[in-house]
Amino acid sequence: KTTDPTLFGRNYFNRYSAPETEEDEFADERAEILAEAAAFKKSAVAYLHPEVGVCLEDANLFGRNYFERASAPDVESMEEAEERAKILAEAAALKQLASDYMHPEVGVKTTDPTLFGRNYFNRY
Repeated sequence: KTTDPTLFGRNYFNRYSAPETEEDEFADERAEILAEAAAFKKSAVAYLHPEVGVCLEDANLFGRNYFERASAPDVESMEEAEERAKILAEAAALKQLASDYMHPEVGVKTTDPTLFGRNYFNRY
């Protein structure tokens, strides 16, 4: 308690022109929401960019490769490899067909000069 009437102080927090402050409960909730949004953003970036790789944040994390260990069984036979090559070739052809279907503005390119087509819609 002061006895000098010339001493005074100004409260900058309760004045009329002071910016509004939020309660601790709302501030904590806002911090949680922003932390969740940052975690979602990190997950979305990891999903959209698989070429980046995984960064380990904990030294105790490890993984075991079951495919290149010494006791792993042989992967596939020659017949299975040929069948897989056929399937991959068909998948590539289907991918090209889907790309041609989805992008009609690209146009058709031929390499054989004996191939021709007649346009029945724009003829004179």
